[in-house]
Formats: sequence, structure tokens, C-alpha cells
Amino acid sequence: MVEEKKMIAQIIKGDTNAFSSLVDKYQNLIFHVVKRVVPEQMDAEDVSQEVFVKVYRSIGSFKHQSKLSTWIAKIAYLTALNHAKKYKRNLTEDYPEAVVRLKSDQDNPAEQLSKKNTSEHLNKLIEQLPEQYRIVVTLFHLEEFSVEEINETTGMPEGTVKSYLYRARKMLKDKIKDHLKDDYEER
Repeated sequence: MVEEKKMIAQIIKGDTNAFSSLVDKYQNLIFHVVKRVVPEQMDAEDVSQEVFVKVYRSIGSFKHQSKLSTWIAKIAYLTALNHAKKYKRNLTEDYPEAVVRLKSDQDNPAEQLSKKNTSEHLNKLIEQLPEQYRIVVTLFHLEEFSVEEINETTGMPEGTVKSYLYRARKMLKDKIKDHLKDDYEER
């Protein structure tokens, strides 16, 4: 926390090295959050840049009532939502229509495991989830946010966050079971 306050003070004074450090520290968080709402790579990169501009311009208004990462994630989430609304892309789908099984490009599970990175495969499965589940799973499991921090970031009530986490995990579990079942039957 002391380190964050020092970094923020330096950024406010115009220290570009301090802002560069902030970018290095939070670029993955921002991109993860944005990518879950804006799945197109180039759009997600543009929105991520926009988030950094907003963070830079408003860093002086950060009141230290939450962690800096939570504040930045909230800016990323809201900016991504605004982008999605602006370009009228319907990125959310209703369950169960969103449950589309992922088909493997490889012939058998052994090849798949040797060629595919497990995290890459899991990310593909997460991308198939409805938007609200994608964002909650990403913040909780990939960024290690607490339920309270997700509430602060997204504005979702804590009970809703817990419910979405439960449903998202169940959907992922079902997708993995279906995928493994399909691979076994194809043999």
C-alpha cells in the first residue's frame, strides 16, 4: 500500500517511469478484464490502451478506499462495457444457448495434451461462457480477486458474484466432461 501511494504520487508529479511501472504491473489484469467483455483481439487492445489513458488522467482522484488493482479493474470493466454498448455488439448470450461444445482439432486426447496448452484450452472454454460468468471467473480465478473486490469492480452484489461463480464452474465442468466424453467415443 505504501509502495502504491509512492507510485501514485510520482505519477501525479509527471514521472513517466512510475507510470511505465504501473503499466507493466497492471497490463495483464486490464487485458484479462477487457478481453472477457470485448473478445476481438484488436478491439481489446484498443480498449486496454483507452483504460491506461483513463487511469493516467484520473489517478489523482484515487482515494485509497480499495486496492489500486480493484480500482483499475473497475475502470477496465466499465470501459469495456461502454465499448461493447457503443458498437452494439451483443456479446452476452443467455444460458443455455451459450453452451456450445468446443471441438478438438486433434484426433485424440494424447495429441491434444501434447500440442495444446491446458490454460489455452481453458481460456477457450471460458470464452464460451456468457459475459457475466466470464468476467467473474476471470477476476476470481485468474486475477485472484476476492468476492468483495469483484463486487467493487463490477457493481454486482456479492450473492450474485457467488452464484455466477458457482454456475460458471458447473458450466465449465460440464463442458470438460462433454469434451472428454466426445474424445473417448471418437477412439
